[in-house]
Amino acid sequence: MTLTNGELGRAKWPNDETGEPIPPVYLTHIGGKPMEQDMTLALLDAYGIPYVEQYPNNGLFGKLLTGYPPSGVEVFVPETMLEDAQNILNAEIIEDDDEQGEEQD
Repeated sequence: MTLTNGELGRAKWPNDETGEPIPPVYLTHIGGKPMEQDMTLALLDAYGIPYVEQYPNNGLFGKLLTGYPPSGVEVFVPETMLEDAQNILNAEIIEDDDEQGEEQD
């Protein structure tokens, strides 16, 4: 896979010590729900994890017609950032005690 296939996230793709781009590896498949896709990719952007999107089947065509790929999107990240990206996406959400107190008032 080359970095020109699919769409590249906002973060800059890292290079290895020879100046070549680090190979992308598969992170996850995000279903066809636009909100799920937007939230997952925004989370990667927020933590500075670059990604490449690929659209299986006719996903890119569907994205052109409807604004989102109905068959979902395959997400790839740099090999060296795979563990970080997995940890971010699988992290348990812990609410702040201050926020819980405000909601109860």
